[in-house]
Amino acid sequence: MKNISLTLILISLFTYGFSQHPNVVISTANSPEEPSIYVSPVNPDKLVGGSNIKNVYHSEDGGLTWSTGILTSQQYGVAGDPCCIVDTVGDLYYFHLSSPPTGSWLDRIVCQKSTDGGQTWNEGSYMGLNGTKDQDKEWAVVDRTNNNIYVTWTQFDDYGSSNTNDKSSILFSKSTDAGMTWSVAKKINEIDGDCVDSDNTVEGAVPAVGPNGEIYVAWAGPEGLVFDRSLDQGETWLDNDIFVSDMPGGWDYAVPGISRANGLPITVCDVSGGPNTGNIYVNWTDQRNGNSDVDVWLAKSTDGGDTWSEPSRVNDDGPGKYQFFTWMAIDQVTGYLWFVWYDRRDYNDNNTDVYMAASIDGGDTFINFKVSEEPFLPYSNVFFGDYTNVSVHNNVVRPIWTRLQNGSLSVLTAIVDSEIIIVGVDKQEEIPYATLQPNYPNPFNETTFISFKLMHQQRVTLRVFDMFGKPVETIISNEELARGKYTKHFDASQHNLSTGVYYFSLTGEGLNLKQKMLIVK
Repeated sequence: MKNISLTLILISLFTYGFSQHPNVVISTANSPEEPSIYVSPVNPDKLVGGSNIKNVYHSEDGGLTWSTGILTSQQYGVAGDPCCIVDTVGDLYYFHLSSPPTGSWLDRIVCQKSTDGGQTWNEGSYMGLNGTKDQDKEWAVVDRTNNNIYVTWTQFDDYGSSNTNDKSSILFSKSTDAGMTWSVAKKINEIDGDCVDSDNTVEGAVPAVGPNGEIYVAWAGPEGLVFDRSLDQGETWLDNDIFVSDMPGGWDYAVPGISRANGLPITVCDVSGGPNTGNIYVNWTDQRNGNSDVDVWLAKSTDGGDTWSEPSRVNDDGPGKYQFFTWMAIDQVTGYLWFVWYDRRDYNDNNTDVYMAASIDGGDTFINFKVSEEPFLPYSNVFFGDYTNVSVHNNVVRPIWTRLQNGSLSVLTAIVDSEIIIVGVDKQEEIPYATLQPNYPNPFNETTFISFKLMHQQRVTLRVFDMFGKPVETIISNEELARGKYTKHFDASQHNLSTGVYYFSLTGEGLNLKQKMLIVK
């Protein structure tokens, strides 16, 4: 094993002020951005993390304190796109792009491994070497039934090329021997992309494992969001990609103050054994509500990816704000979904918070909460990275994000007290803050009635929106109402709405209820 220099950082909680979820600075060294984190399912007190470029972190106390170091590989070099995972015996893995001393930059995907909790790392193994073609944006997952490791990524014939003969593809490789060797990379996509590294490039492949060993993955590209699967540990894949959703505005969009941004998808599957086992979820951001209104979305499949729900909006704020760089994880003990993203709902400038959301009902409803203790104001001339990350196991929830303030970069996590969130939601189910009834009549042609009941006095908003999350009408706008039952009238004829599925939501402090309705002309 090769030693790396490690510095133990005894960090007290990051004290910007009181927070329900105290922030911890993992590192300010080496301009960290594009972070990854993973909670060990073997021992949730042990965490591994990394950031662009070469930064490696580990914690032995659930993320309260961190040791930091620089990852090296004399054979393959260390470049960007860190991805950290932990296998079934507790060994750590750090995947990244290559920068070999000889050969072509980004010519392979590298996997380095630690068997001593992150104290030392081996020189690594690799996959995807294909001449001078560029291998980019990898992600990995462990099948916890057999310890197989699956990796998907984008191959560019020539990164950045505008030559129409140069293509981008989604590749897959696996290891069945704990990362020692890797299978020959296999192309799994049907429709290739270009190499410009923009909307018509295929990118964002994050694999997930199903309850029976299925491998699922979605990505973005010229066909929007598409999905593929393998039922035989990656040996064969579908001939045709399955459409998940469009991405209005594409996956490559602009966010003020950020050097570059994207809405690339994350795929997870529930293998918890709970009521939603087998559900596949895809999470992304896009501009379907306008160029200055980027939102967080979730689609799910309950039939192995054959069909997909209409996108549900995860963020619960009003229109016209930026939410970007989302990531999603699933707690395979509880089946709960957890999301993290950057959020500007509270500001009229580029000040940025970090928000999270939890869903305990398979993505039907979401509880939003702020996790950062203080906003930051980024500069677009400082590279900010391409993603955040979050990992969770048995209610140990650890997001990770980049903070860019006054031109300085740092990487933070938060000690998210999931009990406060989940217990609050459970109490909401037992003695709910409010109930939202199905509208009547439903389906309807022109008018319908919406009823809800409040269990105590509170401020609420009642809105109707279309299947893409675009607001149609705000029936109640942040109005303080007394405890009791209310019925409101909705007249669709005033909005010239076409036949289709629409939604109405009741939101407030700790409240996000939603129902579906159908207009038939």
